[in-house]
Amino acid sequence: MTILFLTRHFGCLRNFERPIFQLARGGHRVHLAAHQADALGGEIMVQGWSARDQRITYERLPELPVLRWKDLALRLRKVVDYLRYLEPAYASAPGLRRRAHERTPRWVLHATAWHWFRRGFVRKLLRALLLTLERAVPRSQAVDEYMAVRAPDLVLLTPLLALGSAEMDYLDAARALGFRTVYCVWSWDNLSSKALLRTLPDAVMVWNDCQKQEAITLHGVPAKRIVVTGAQSFDQWFEWTTSRTRDEFSRHVGLPADRKFLLWVCSALLHGSPPEATFVREWIKRLRASADPVVRDVGVLIRPHPGRLREWETLDRSGLGPVAVWGRNPVDDEARGDYFESLTYAAAVVGLNTSAFLEAAIVGRPVHSLLLPEHFENQEGTIHFEYLMKVGGGLLHASRSWDEHLRHLGDALCRSERVHDERSRAFVKAFVRPFGLQTKATDRFVAALEEVACRPAAAPARPPAWTPAARGLLTYLLNRMERRSFRDWWLSPREFTKAQAIRRKRAAKDRDRELARLIHASEVTRVGGSRGDA
Repeated sequence: MTILFLTRHFGCLRNFERPIFQLARGGHRVHLAAHQADALGGEIMVQGWSARDQRITYERLPELPVLRWKDLALRLRKVVDYLRYLEPAYASAPGLRRRAHERTPRWVLHATAWHWFRRGFVRKLLRALLLTLERAVPRSQAVDEYMAVRAPDLVLLTPLLALGSAEMDYLDAARALGFRTVYCVWSWDNLSSKALLRTLPDAVMVWNDCQKQEAITLHGVPAKRIVVTGAQSFDQWFEWTTSRTRDEFSRHVGLPADRKFLLWVCSALLHGSPPEATFVREWIKRLRASADPVVRDVGVLIRPHPGRLREWETLDRSGLGPVAVWGRNPVDDEARGDYFESLTYAAAVVGLNTSAFLEAAIVGRPVHSLLLPEHFENQEGTIHFEYLMKVGGGLLHASRSWDEHLRHLGDALCRSERVHDERSRAFVKAFVRPFGLQTKATDRFVAALEEVACRPAAAPARPPAWTPAARGLLTYLLNRMERRSFRDWWLSPREFTKAQAIRRKRAAKDRDRELARLIHASEVTRVGGSRGDA
């Protein structure tokens, strides 16, 4: 069969490498398509895949024309995505609400500030109306033509990260044209902190029962459409082996070979969060001031997040002792080997909130985190962080004070690196491989895809009877959007701030030009008058 795998950018497909190759080895043709460029090595990665197996092909999706309807559809999606964050499930997630707030049209923010909007049924009515209008937006003809030409037997989609995600255009087209569709969960927070899944595919692939419940309660997916497979993106770490000794690895990264080291794994923090580098420097200074000599003299390896490298370029490491900042995005075998060894040889893994915690658990390392008020929004202010605290008895060795945290680290440094942490093992059994540590999630994932592909194809979807009336209302909204007096109300706070800055710059340039014109005119008048007097 022919499989079309649609994604935001090729780097997202790193989490599906094994299923893609297993499908190709099974005789299926897998075509990868991304609608954005990425700066993290994703395109080079899929080039290598295509060179290894000719049944794997790839392309950048064609640039879609900028149409009136497209902009309206995007803004309607952002409104619907914002409304989900006003529900009680997100009452303790102010950071997620704020992120959605910054991307939502200003008129919606004003409307939702009214006291009557606090009532759940009012939000549900508005959401239902907006979803109805969103479904009435005409589909992109270019997307329909692309899907019709490709004519895949199965359409896979991931990850729906951005609020108002443009990948929805392709899912809508696939469903309307009668293609079988599968949404593949990309990460452990994909369903709880990203865009809303509004068009229901034939199947939703999730890792575990936690994500299954998220799909049901947060996205309204019927249980019969959900398939639990385990986390296929982590299968590789169960089989990886080291190629260097710990002493060799330590010397390679620039740490003393005669002592243990702690690994700090960096996070993709919410926009506006304090720089992680500043906090990590404070953390290291606390280590060096510890009364425990084992903690005080420990080596520290910092693994930067690939999307936040710039903040580490100016890190002042003076007086911090043995510290190394090292590690690349694991998109090739060499980088994966380096990453695996950094996890394996660490006495403990420390961080704020990152999927690297799950990979550390797989290799049996104890995982530690410090829960301080300044990091609440990135930790306990998210739904997925709760899983680290509770699933399988809880993965994290969490501390709420510096003294407690340093004591936990001291205990970890006194244990043998060969001993697997029991919390890590229990968490992996419950969250990563719920069907048993020996059961590969990739096998279940591929088998589920092949089962969906064998189902009868759905009949092409027809527009509902109310579509003409809804499009009439949409046309009215479009016309209002294009009026100067209403245009700003459709901008998000972030867009409005940028627009105001641009207008101020233009106004300043206009004033400068007018002043220059007046000066020039006065000079001409003065010179002309002087000649006349002569």
